[in-house]
Amino acid sequence: MASYLWRKYADYLYYKWEKTILWDMLEPYRRPKSFTPLVTLYIFAFYTGVIGSAITEQLYKEKYWEDHPGEAVPLMKPKFYGGPWRVMRGEVPPSIKQG
Repeated sequence: MASYLWRKYADYLYYKWEKTILWDMLEPYRRPKSFTPLVTLYIFAFYTGVIGSAITEQLYKEKYWEDHPGEAVPLMKPKFYGGPWRVMRGEVPPSIKQG
């Protein structure tokens, strides 16, 4: 079995250059690859995130309204952002308020 695999591998290496020589000659005349699938995937991912965040925020509001009917819903803290955030405990700090 091992000698069979070594023979197949040797044949592969020996004949590989014959298979690629035709494609190497045609390569300069090929059309460039399209970016359409990549752009489509990026657009799809962006709008999936937008729709997902809208659904998450709506569920947050509904849950808050169940516990506190008739009250204004405080801002939702960002889930995936740990950096500086200008809203403290759902309220804008007095030093930032304009008026």
